Amino acid sequence: MSTSGSRALHYVYKIGDRTATAKFYKDILGMKVLRHEEFTSGCDAACNGPYDGKWSKTMIGYGCEDDHFVCELTYNYGISDYKQGNSFFGLYLNSAEVLARAAAAGISATPVPGEDGVKMLDAPGGYKFFVNEGKSARKDPVYKIALASSDLSATSAYWAGLLGLRSLSGCPDGVARFSFSDDQATLEFRQIDGKVDHAKAGGRVAFSCPSSQLKSIEEKVKDAGHTILTPFISLDTPGKATVQVVILADPDGHEICFVGDEGFRELSQVDPAADALLSKALQEDQSDSWFAEHGGKQSEN
Repeated sequence: MSTSGSRALHYVYKIGDRTATAKFYKDILGMKVLRHEEFTSGCDAACNGPYDGKWSKTMIGYGCEDDHFVCELTYNYGISDYKQGNSFFGLYLNSAEVLARAAAAGISATPVPGEDGVKMLDAPGGYKFFVNEGKSARKDPVYKIALASSDLSATSAYWAGLLGLRSLSGCPDGVARFSFSDDQATLEFRQIDGKVDHAKAGGRVAFSCPSSQLKSIEEKVKDAGHTILTPFISLDTPGKATVQVVILADPDGHEICFVGDEGFRELSQVDPAADALLSKALQEDQSDSWFAEHGGKQSEN
C-alpha cells in the first residue's frame, strides 16, 4: 500500500482539568495554543472518545502541524478525570528551557533510568513528558512518542508491513521504532508483559496522507482482517475546512487517524485568536460550579 506523502500530525489526549492543563503546557512546556474549537455534540469519528455531549478541542504545540508534531487536548464538559492504562508511555522532546521553567515553578523532574540526559515531568491528568536536555538540529522539539505493544512482531507487521511506515534500525531489545521520514516524530513501541490496557484515557495518533489514498488504506486494512473504527467519512468544523478521515485500530487497539492532507493543511493553519478563544472558554465554563451543586463531575476512573 502506498503511503507516500504521509506525515505525523499529533497525539490526542483526553483531559479533565482544562485550566491546569493549559497552564502546564503553556507555562512549563512552552507550547503555544494553535487552534481552539468548541462543539455542542460528540464527534462522528469519536475524536473526543465515546461521549456525545459538549466538548472542546485545543491544538497546542511548538508550531503548525505542517512541520511540527503537536498535542490535541480534548475536553468533555462534566468529566473530571480519566483512568490511565498502560498503553501510553509519553511524549519526548528536546528542551533544556522546559526543565529550567519546571525548576523555577517548583516542579520536580525525575531522571529516567537508562536514558542519559532525559528527565520526566508529570503533567495534569497523569500524562508524562520526557525532556532531553541535549540540543537537536530538528526544527521541532518533539521527537518521539512511546506506546506499548503486547507483541512486537505483530506490531511491526501492522505498522511497517501494512501501513507502510519505515522500520528503524538500531533499537534496543524489546523496542521497535517507525516513521514516515527522518524529519518527523518517531513512533516507538515497547514490549510489555500481558495485555495493552487503554482504560478511559487511551488516546489516538494522527497522520495525514493524500486524500486519494484514504479509501485504499481502509480497503487494505479491512482485507487484512484488522479493525476499522470509523470508515471513510467527512468531518465538518464550523467555519473551517471539511476533512476526510479513516480511523483504524492496530492489533493492540491503538487508535490511528488518517486524514486527507489537502483539507487538513487548510484546517490546521494556526489561528491568531486561538489563545484568546481558549481563555474565553475557560472563563465561561461554569461546569465546575454547576456540578458542585449537582453531585460533582463524572470521574472516568
